Amino acid sequence: MSIQTTSRDALPADEPLLLLEEAAERLDVPVTRVIDLLKEHKIIAVRADGATAVPEAFFDAERVNKFVPGVIALLSDGGYDDEAILRHLFTEDDTLPGRPVDALHGHKAREVMRRAQAMAF
Repeated sequence: MSIQTTSRDALPADEPLLLLEEAAERLDVPVTRVIDLLKEHKIIAVRADGATAVPEAFFDAERVNKFVPGVIALLSDGGYDDEAILRHLFTEDDTLPGRPVDALHGHKAREVMRRAQAMAF
């Protein structure tokens, strides 16, 4: 199974990204573990300037945010492709308020998960 990437255009132009090596450093794991996370569809990669990178917003201080893999799975199971998942997570939602990906780091995480489940089915 190879690493799938989606277009950088699915994210806001100024969205901070981590190269795979930087993500591995953040998690204090070998880069092969980050590749495993991508293959397991726990996180989503984009192709930026010829390199594979992941949104920094998927991470807490030293780990993948615990809600990110779940919301990716919910939306993916509901038929959303990676580009649509990224667009959903990184687009402002006035009813949250803010972006769903940012809400995953706070007290609105369960609301984001509930909405993802409703959207997917």
